[in-house]
Amino acid sequence: MKVAHILEQGSSFWHVAGAFTLCLVTVSLGVLDTVTTELGFSHYAEKPSSTLPVFLSMPFNSLVNLGYVFLGIYWLVQEEKTNGVKERTGSYLKNVFSWMALAYGPVQWARISTQTHKSAVLDQWFTLPIFAWAIIWCNSILRHWNRRQFLLIEVLSLSSYFFSIFHPQGFEFALAVHILWAVVSGVKLQNRHGDSSSKKYLSFALISCLGFVGLKLLDHWLAQYFLFQTLTGHFWSKVCDILQFHYAFCFLLHLDRHRFSKIKG
Repeated sequence: MKVAHILEQGSSFWHVAGAFTLCLVTVSLGVLDTVTTELGFSHYAEKPSSTLPVFLSMPFNSLVNLGYVFLGIYWLVQEEKTNGVKERTGSYLKNVFSWMALAYGPVQWARISTQTHKSAVLDQWFTLPIFAWAIIWCNSILRHWNRRQFLLIEVLSLSSYFFSIFHPQGFEFALAVHILWAVVSGVKLQNRHGDSSSKKYLSFALISCLGFVGLKLLDHWLAQYFLFQTLTGHFWSKVCDILQFHYAFCFLLHLDRHRFSKIKG
């Protein structure tokens, strides 16, 4: 592994770790204690087990979070195959996204197993900068955004969670804005630089995003059907979330390489 690649991974790790620590400290201090969250196993269609350890109270909804960890590791070890400034920027963007995926699995698992308010807040809050990073990556290709702009968008994204203090649906509003902006950015990127492969990746990512939102909202309703009584809507929602993460990687890395090869040519 090249020294530059190791350094790029190091900077991306510390940037994600710094943001995560900031969120963790803020939540621990009780700043967001008034935020409305859904607590208790009754909010999930999967029935908790009293015979399993607490970290496996809902085994399927717990273990599915390993998918985020495996996904993060998989993409973290993937190296760019081009050289130059754009490659280093793309590598940094990829590595930050990878560390986010890797960190999100334990955050989700903590919420599922503990059902505490603070873990629920951290889970909600950390969702926003992940979607914001997809927006950043799209616009780094579209409009040549630099790291100062990356930081600005992430700060705005993290700050948007504070809407939740002032309105019970503040998080849902902030998340909807993030998702819409990410979709619009992805479609614009596809229209300007896309090809048949990127169109396929984007389509799979959008379908997975719909599954992520829809299956989670329909968790209890779907439980009336046999197919969703063991592996519930919430479980499949997490599978869709992992898939949308994966296809976002495929889409953005493909267009980063594709556009770089056009510029180089």
